[in-house]
Amino acid sequence: MRWYTALPTAALTTGAAVTAYASLYERTRWTLRRFEVPVLAPGSAPLTILQLSDLHMTAGQRSKQAWVAALAALEPDLVIDTGDNLAGLDAVAPTLTALKPLLDRPGAFVMGSNDYYAPRPKNPLKYFRKSHKRVHGEKLPWGDLRDGLLARGWIDLTNARGELVVRGHRIAFAGVDDPHLKLDRYDRVAGPADPGADLRIGLSHSPEPRVLDRFTADGYDLLLCGHTHGGQLRIPGYGALVTNCGIDRQHVRWLHRWAQPSAEHPAGTWLHISAGLGTSPYAPVRFACPPEATLLTLTARPA
Repeated sequence: MRWYTALPTAALTTGAAVTAYASLYERTRWTLRRFEVPVLAPGSAPLTILQLSDLHMTAGQRSKQAWVAALAALEPDLVIDTGDNLAGLDAVAPTLTALKPLLDRPGAFVMGSNDYYAPRPKNPLKYFRKSHKRVHGEKLPWGDLRDGLLARGWIDLTNARGELVVRGHRIAFAGVDDPHLKLDRYDRVAGPADPGADLRIGLSHSPEPRVLDRFTADGYDLLLCGHTHGGQLRIPGYGALVTNCGIDRQHVRWLHRWAQPSAEHPAGTWLHISAGLGTSPYAPVRFACPPEATLLTLTARPA
């Protein structure tokens, strides 16, 4: 075989192998990430938070449903859901079934764009154009999901504040609706975070810096987001190709300092972005970024 025919053949073979790996194996390589966050007051007992995001659930995804349900064995102190749970009209019941063992624990949530609208086939190259026009899919029964979570005592933080006492820690929350759809109304939760709380947590599905900066200015200690899928397709040695929001590629997933400690805010602000558990049904691939949930262990910061 001549070199000028061998090279295209090798490229096609490699591309086919990568596609098969990303769609048939890595897409269902469920992974638990663990991070420690030194955000509590000195001398405080640890607290664990399980963050779930971007399930993009369909009724037939039995493996994902079973894996999510099994996370209850971690016995987290608190469960946070940062949205994009649904990917089909029939997905509410399977999603609630998967979450059922976790609903016995304290929890809070915000919604994402794919709780409101079903995914649609689209050209993936659109993600490289920040100004691309968004076309919504069919409306999803997100209200049924919300009602199911509320019925089990979880707090809806959609453009709202809330409070929970978890293992003796008083936690003040604020959250916004999905900034990706420009549904966030931060003015409804604006103002200094409760200075008497032991911990202050802000939630947003999409990690838009304009929202993160307002949480930071109001004194929130920990911000939890999803949406990015960690880039979904990553190149080893380079990282995410796109973030699909205003966050930079270096912050596209996992735990980062968003603001350093100061005299006014001794904990600073930590940001955790979950790479999420799902994909669009029309682009069922993940590469160098397996689907994941995160167990955050909050510890005492240095005195």
